[in-house]
Amino acid sequence: MKGRFDFTVDNLGPCKVPSPIQLSKKHGDFKANYVKDDEFVRYNVDVYEDVLEKEADAYNNNLIEKAGPREFIYFNPKHVNAGICTCGGLCPGLNDVIRAVVRCLYNRYGVRRIRGIRFGFKGLFPENQFDTIDLTPDIVDDIHKTGGSFLGTSRGGGNRVMEIVDAIEALNMNMIFIVGGDGTQRGALEVAEEIEKRGLKISVIGIPKTVDNDLIFIQRSFGFDTAVEKATEAVSAAHMEAHSHVNGIGLIKLMGRESGFIATATVLASHEANFCLIPEIPFDLEGEKGFLAELERRILSRHHAVVVVAEGAGQELLQTTGEHDASGNIKLGDIGLFLKDKITEYFDKKKIHINLKYIDPSYQIRSAPASPTDSIYCERLGNNAVHAAMAGKTKIVIGLVHNKYVHLPTRLVTAKRNKVNPEGSLWRDAIDATGQPILMVNDPDKYTNAE
Repeated sequence: MKGRFDFTVDNLGPCKVPSPIQLSKKHGDFKANYVKDDEFVRYNVDVYEDVLEKEADAYNNNLIEKAGPREFIYFNPKHVNAGICTCGGLCPGLNDVIRAVVRCLYNRYGVRRIRGIRFGFKGLFPENQFDTIDLTPDIVDDIHKTGGSFLGTSRGGGNRVMEIVDAIEALNMNMIFIVGGDGTQRGALEVAEEIEKRGLKISVIGIPKTVDNDLIFIQRSFGFDTAVEKATEAVSAAHMEAHSHVNGIGLIKLMGRESGFIATATVLASHEANFCLIPEIPFDLEGEKGFLAELERRILSRHHAVVVVAEGAGQELLQTTGEHDASGNIKLGDIGLFLKDKITEYFDKKKIHINLKYIDPSYQIRSAPASPTDSIYCERLGNNAVHAAMAGKTKIVIGLVHNKYVHLPTRLVTAKRNKVNPEGSLWRDAIDATGQPILMVNDPDKYTNAE
């Protein structure tokens, strides 16, 4: 995304406490170094023809603060009372993050009061009567080997800001780590703002969790790599089914409410999908250039096909209620079952025999343990979240930008959703992998964005 952005990070105050982590202040001594607040990562790395003339200011000034341990910290570790909660749907890597945060606080900083909040924000409300869990390395050492969330999770509750802050204050916490996606981090920002209004010195640190990979400015959110790996297995199974039957069709619905990154990456990883339908790319169902006609041509020529569809694709074709779920997301129509029925009806009318297998592995993927790549990522996100909190940073999300761990203001990360660029190289390569038409629409002008 082009433009100039304010990546300024909020701090609770000056850092005067020497860090218990013994690192180096010079290079070349084979010791890891402290990170300084004047170390940055440049956001803009692409140089376009008009940069020097029109965007030189944005290019030179879009600097993001690096994450990592500081030589001096804000909190005295002996006085720290930390909390961690996981919110929203399940996602591979939740337990890895919990484990990393606890181990870094306990082993590296000597913090002894670490509490897990059960079942997300709802675990803070008195009427639910959920006790917190005292966390130590012994308790969390093996939780990364299983999926789900050791602390439990829930959707919603983030709008009850006053009550959340009341609970945090009553628990005497001075830092809280909130693990969740777009909606959760918006709630975390409101919580941090209310904390600030009350004059409390409490650090609020977000750790980005969304398998959809739809948080802007962040290279990837944890759980995404695992989701693609598991989704690829589903596509492989669908391909085997389709290839083994006369006119076999494998239809797989994957996660992706507003962003089709999982579906797009999966078709690139599998090389066995022939169609990829995502929210960012419109398609017609009927008509000579519509999806069903293209699917028919594929069946008549190759006698099998694999279709990958993101859950948010083609919603304009469905009747939806406009209702919202507990997380504030619009309730989607089921595009997978809709396509299953429409494909069956279409080929019945054409009197063309097909054998359709429908697979929805969404919950199986969400509950899976993290892949090694994601597990490493979660460990480093958790560690850097702790370093940020101990240094008194707040209202930030830990992210990866150009393979560097950085502090990103939560207000920027939640400003809008990251989406697949229809004109970008990722989607171009996905089109090459599937062999599908660039657009499956009868009237392209209907979908052209007005300048």
